[in-house]
Amino acid sequence: MNKDLEHQFVTELEDNQNIVHKVCTLYTHTKDAHDDLFQEITIQLWKAYPKFRGDAKFSTWMYRVALNTAITLYRKSKKRIDAQNYDSVIFKIKADEYDGTQEEQLRLMYKAIRELGDIDKALVFMYLENKNYAEISEILGITEVNARVKMNRIKTKLRTILNP
Repeated sequence: MNKDLEHQFVTELEDNQNIVHKVCTLYTHTKDAHDDLFQEITIQLWKAYPKFRGDAKFSTWMYRVALNTAITLYRKSKKRIDAQNYDSVIFKIKADEYDGTQEEQLRLMYKAIRELGDIDKALVFMYLENKNYAEISEILGITEVNARVKMNRIKTKLRTILNP
């Protein structure tokens, strides 16, 4: 792989890494699991990067890869997550520390979101990231109408979880 492509990837990843941290927060419960998932998503992004055509924004593509990786590993985690060896990756990325100690309301919201199904979690995440329904439908591969209907149902479900 050429150095320009590698540099471009590292720059894009560093600029957008909070996307990955947020996905990791939704799908993990411990710092070690968060770090392992961050590493695995980074590796999957790197492997897929040569195929990134630029049809969508880098961040949109990154959401898709990160969510697919998290959902796949989350489903397998009922068994065990085997992350790839990070040292085998040629590049090194400067990772900012992610402050997971937000206010109590945010913690409760994440806890409630974790009770949702995999696709519902992803949809809420996109919604909270201020993605419009067209972007959400593109990233998740569902229709825009389906995304709206699902989101309304999820809002009702979250209200019930947060206010029993």
